[in-house]
Amino acid sequence: MLRVENLWVEVAGKQVLKGVNLDIAPGETHILFGKNGSGKTTLLMTIMGFSSYHITEGRIFFKGEDITHLPPYERAKRGIGLSFQRPPTIRGIKTRDIINICGRGRISADDLAERFQFQDFLDRDINLGFSGGELKKSELLQLIAQDPELTLLDEPESGVDLENLQVIGEAIRNLLQKHIRRKRAKSGLIISHQGFILNYLEADKGALMWNGRVHCRGNARELFKHIQEKGYEECAECIAEFMK
Repeated sequence: MLRVENLWVEVAGKQVLKGVNLDIAPGETHILFGKNGSGKTTLLMTIMGFSSYHITEGRIFFKGEDITHLPPYERAKRGIGLSFQRPPTIRGIKTRDIINICGRGRISADDLAERFQFQDFLDRDINLGFSGGELKKSELLQLIAQDPELTLLDEPESGVDLENLQVIGEAIRNLLQKHIRRKRAKSGLIISHQGFILNYLEADKGALMWNGRVHCRGNARELFKHIQEKGYEECAECIAEFMK
């Protein structure tokens, strides 16, 4: 589904990603842990194709096609969707309208809103005055309507209370076809600082991002447990020792 090969990325003249390699098979969900500033969001934004993230080396493939130089709208048309950590407010466009646009007539905003307790927000401008949980719901309903093959989720649990986190976990499971035990077609890449989204969602694989590189690939829950017990600083010491 997704292959990232030796990806080096600069942002505002600073080298942020330093040779990232990543493979996500169809139906797989990966979670990438890391402290703030490690390069996680830069990786998602680069996969989505935003122009301020300058690729200096490496390539990105989606379903076998080299999309390294495609603009974001072409990637979206091909089946990649992104949920921002801090989505922008868009005045003058109702949330109902953007969900219906994303759905292209396949599903209605009203039906989705009822399923995920969002009816009261459909006729408000996009993200205007929304709380953290409401922002995440708005993003996820747009993604469910879009129905991407690869979903990129930037800190889905950030700023969300426990009650809304359960609803958001359900929405993500819906997006990634977690109700299907075999032959899932949808893939996901989740980035997380705190990792608590794993209380509501199973990930097939986990990894740690540190200083622009991906390390410690393996079982997502075991990796998260180690991070909880030891902290990111001890992980960094281990990585530094390994890199010698």
